Amino acid sequence: MIISQPTPELPVRDVATAQVHYRDRLGFKIEWHDDDGGIGAVSHGPCAIFFRKTDGDIHPCTFWVFTKDIDATYEDLERRGAHIFEPITNTKWGMRQFALRDPNGHVFYFHHDL
Repeated sequence: MIISQPTPELPVRDVATAQVHYRDRLGFKIEWHDDDGGIGAVSHGPCAIFFRKTDGDIHPCTFWVFTKDIDATYEDLERRGAHIFEPITNTKWGMRQFALRDPNGHVFYFHHDL
């Protein structure tokens, strides 16, 4: 059996708005959008994320994303205006990391092993 990387489905207030945010602030590509179904997707290389519209409570998710060049990733996302709430730092547990939050409260920790 071969299992691939899972694709998360994030609850959002507005799918199209989320897709534009991920494109403009995080460098993703808008893949598809089904307005009738309230669902859409973005991708960045092999990473894909689905969004589903919800009118209920949003319970933010947290993701850890490995990147080969953490400093270049930080600079690119900072330049794009991503909401970085934890600046890049070296941790005592041996990672270089930073964190950002999207408009729906979902958190992404980008990291690289030292």
